[in-house]
Amino acid sequence: AGEVVVKQMIKFKPRKIIYVACDPAALARDSKTLLDLGYKLDHISGYDLFPMTQHIECVAGFSPANG
Repeated sequence: AGEVVVKQMIKFKPRKIIYVACDPAALARDSKTLLDLGYKLDHISGYDLFPMTQHIECVAGFSPANG
């Protein structure tokens, strides 16, 4: 998604964010942005949808840290 998209999304003050990523590095980058903006990581799971390859899909859930 990228920092610009994450910051635009946060303006709506969502109670839950479900982030689906096909790139763990992008998830790490955007997770840092979400944490810096006051969200906490509630759960994260990895899914091997493409066996015998290096690809992994990730699903992460975030919610406001103060709520």
